[in-house]
Amino acid sequence: MDFHYTVHTNKTIEEAIESIEQNLKINKFGVLWQLNLTETLQKKGVDSYRKPYRILEVCNPVEAARVLEHNPLVGYFLPCKITVYEDEGKTKIGLPKPTAMISLINDAELVSIAESIEKILIDVLEKSK
Repeated sequence: MDFHYTVHTNKTIEEAIESIEQNLKINKFGVLWQLNLTETLQKKGVDSYRKPYRILEVCNPVEAARVLEHNPLVGYFLPCKITVYEDEGKTKIGLPKPTAMISLINDAELVSIAESIEKILIDVLEKSK
C-alpha cells in the first residue's frame, strides 16, 4: 500500500489550489494554513531548491474533534496535508493517506474514520485536477 495518493494536472499551482479550496469547502473541509515551502527555504538562505512547492494544512473540525476525543494521539497526524508542487514541469497534487498514518495507532474504529476521510480527500484531489 502506498502511503500517498498523487494526481497530475494541467493547471498551474495557483489554479490547482483554488480548485482544491473550492472542493474542500463543498465537503466541509477548509485550509487552515498554506506554506510556500520554496519561498520559506529561500528566506532562510537555501537557494538550491527552486521548484514551486506548497503545503496546505486542511481540516474538517467536526471530524478532527471526533477522532481526538477517541484518542488524543491522533493529533500527531492532524491536520491533514495536501501538497501542490511542480515536478518535471508538471503540477502534481498529493496527500499522505490518512489510513496509512492512522494504521500506526492500531485501532479499528479510527481506521474506519480515516477510510471515510481518505475517500473524501481523494475525491477532492480528483475533482481538483
